[in-house]
Amino acid sequence: MPVVDQRSAPPAPRRRPAPRPAGRKGPSPRGRVHDLWPYALIAPAVGGMLYLLVYPLVRAVLISFQDFRLRQLIAGDAEFVGLRNYRTLLSDPRFWEVVRRTFLFMAINVVLIMVIATLVALMVERLGRIGRTVVLCSLVLAWAMPVVAATTVFQWLFHSEFGIVNRSLTSLGLDSFDRYPWFANGTAAFAILVTLIVWQSVPFAAITLYSALTTVPLELYESARLDGAGAGRVFRSVTFPMLRPIFLLVISLEVIWTFKAFVQIWVMTRGGPGDATTILPVYAVQTALSGQRYDLGSAASMVTVVLMSGVLVLYFRQMLRQEDETR
Repeated sequence: MPVVDQRSAPPAPRRRPAPRPAGRKGPSPRGRVHDLWPYALIAPAVGGMLYLLVYPLVRAVLISFQDFRLRQLIAGDAEFVGLRNYRTLLSDPRFWEVVRRTFLFMAINVVLIMVIATLVALMVERLGRIGRTVVLCSLVLAWAMPVVAATTVFQWLFHSEFGIVNRSLTSLGLDSFDRYPWFANGTAAFAILVTLIVWQSVPFAAITLYSALTTVPLELYESARLDGAGAGRVFRSVTFPMLRPIFLLVISLEVIWTFKAFVQIWVMTRGGPGDATTILPVYAVQTALSGQRYDLGSAASMVTVVLMSGVLVLYFRQMLRQEDETR
């Protein structure tokens, strides 16, 4: 067997490393900049939101735990007093009367808004093209009217001397309404504010519910009618179960908006006459401005936030429990 001289054998060729695919290259500095660019675009909006929403909330929480009056506002040497402001607030009988009135005000408004908005949405669904367009445009115009302007219009409508309401009632033979002072009567002022807020809130709720109604399949209505179901039965068995999440959303928003109604009350009555139209947001401003007790005003604002959050949590739990039972 011949012996092979390994020293004369040619060297084995060196294997070149496989080229790296183009898609597996390491991130270049330019690529990293492009990845951060979307975050840089939204950074001003996020920063503005934090400054305008989160900072005032945190500042109000801090003030509610301080002795913060006019001198502290100027000098800036507020002292932390713990829960003293909350104890003072919760021991005030007027505060609990305002809380009761706030929940009554919220309940009346939300019930009226949802009932009227549902009826309007069902009516719009059954109108022709022209009638639907007219009603929807009217709702949008009413919704777009500024709050202060609408409040001023209602003030003039119920003006004791120049108001259209008094003149109309007097022309119908009701002479007792001649120069009737609506805003000097607590119940009348309360009713006028409820009417104003319902008038301002119904357009949003009605348009939202009408948009949801258009998503319900027509086959479900036809099947229910073939089974002999009337209008009320169709709404209870078909429409409401299909639109339950939308109803939940609209009710939640209306609870928030009516719970914190301030501009309408402050412009029209400033909480009067007496305390007949004073709810928690108005009470907080009155407390902060009347005696420069900004600490008690902040504490009242925080209690308002907690109560409103508690109402929403209880409502969500009840709705979720009902959904679990229907599954």
